[in-house]
Amino acid sequence: MILKEFRRHVEKSFPNLFQRKVGVAISGGVDSVVLAHLLKDCGVQISLLHCNFMLRGAASDGDQSFVKRFSENLGVDFYTINFNTENYAEAHKTSIQVAARELRYQWFRQMAETHDLDVVVTAHHNDDNLETFLINLTRGTGLDGLTGIPKVNELFVRPLLPFSKQQILSYAKDENLEWREDASNAETKYLRNKIRLEVVPILKDMNSEVLENFNNTIHFLQRSQSYIKDKIHQFRETNFEYDSLTKGYKISIEALKKEGFLDIVLFEILKEYGFTAWSDIQQLLDAQSGKKVYAPTYTLLKDRTELLLYPSVQDGIPIKQIEELVAEVVLPQASLFFRNVPSSKIPEGRASIVVDKNKLKFPLIVRNWEIGDYFYPSGMKGKKKVAKYFKDEKFSLPQKEQTLLLCSGDNIIWIIGYRADNRFIATSETTNALQITYDIIM
Repeated sequence: MILKEFRRHVEKSFPNLFQRKVGVAISGGVDSVVLAHLLKDCGVQISLLHCNFMLRGAASDGDQSFVKRFSENLGVDFYTINFNTENYAEAHKTSIQVAARELRYQWFRQMAETHDLDVVVTAHHNDDNLETFLINLTRGTGLDGLTGIPKVNELFVRPLLPFSKQQILSYAKDENLEWREDASNAETKYLRNKIRLEVVPILKDMNSEVLENFNNTIHFLQRSQSYIKDKIHQFRETNFEYDSLTKGYKISIEALKKEGFLDIVLFEILKEYGFTAWSDIQQLLDAQSGKKVYAPTYTLLKDRTELLLYPSVQDGIPIKQIEELVAEVVLPQASLFFRNVPSSKIPEGRASIVVDKNKLKFPLIVRNWEIGDYFYPSGMKGKKKVAKYFKDEKFSLPQKEQTLLLCSGDNIIWIIGYRADNRFIATSETTNALQITYDIIM
């Protein structure tokens, strides 16, 4: 009988659960049926959330009908949804398992918002935790993959994690509960099922205390992870210098090399940005300036004594066509403002220019610079290649990548935020002047 133990666990680990509106993710299997019963018996206000993935024909519909009757017997609200999981998997080019996971968690979040649910609880238990550990171990993982399923993850809470499958089954039988069996759980073509049916029984046969020993190991790994996170946080606070120009960070190479476990530090500080080429990143520290390593949305650049970490400029953005004159044009991370002014009003600084509106040809275009671009810098005679201007002004590589040009046809009006083109600047003879201001969104 685990009810008393479960109540003590909830009171200790999730004391607010008794005062919250709780959605229970329920399949109709023994784990989620027992979880719903335990929460109801503890006086928690619950609703049942059931997903029909339409993968097993009549069996899927039978699960749905069972959970509906089960909710009526418990006297709680019941919400359900049907998913065409196969179509979703094909459209998103992913596996059925991943598709089902994405669909259900998206729906759970939606239901929490729609019905003011404070949390959604799932029926993950101790055996699930061991299986996840073994799956991650076989695939290769960092410390995060070896610390088990988190008991709380944003909206989602897992109050059954300390309890074994055997404890759950014993409770269900003692209480004469009914549940549904999913025949696909016996198919070993899925990795989790193979580990559950073939590997875990061998481990339990070798050592009857495998789950208890596993829990102790997870506890120490979680403590180690917490310690490492504290150290990494200290490193970031001391050695990450925010660069407002690139919306990224400068990281001291000297500080990195002083770290005793450089490979671990690099992994921990960069993994959240999507990097995976750890060997290339470590070599970057001693590479020539200008060398880069790419992640899907970030770039890591060697720049003399620093690594520059900044969002990558993706193909096709930022490019904006301004079809007609408006007061404001929103760009990625900035805006351009347009207003008519007396031609004599010449602004100071780089954030604003005044041009002769009669010389503009619409649509105006905002784009990244390209090799071969040139302009006629204000205050100078003759033309200059944009690349040469960048070099003379000592632009960093990310600065070049993120600098935008305002153009009229093929002609550059303004290297935005830096230098205007003489051909468009308003003069004392200008009768129709336009001020253009660049304002970075903070």
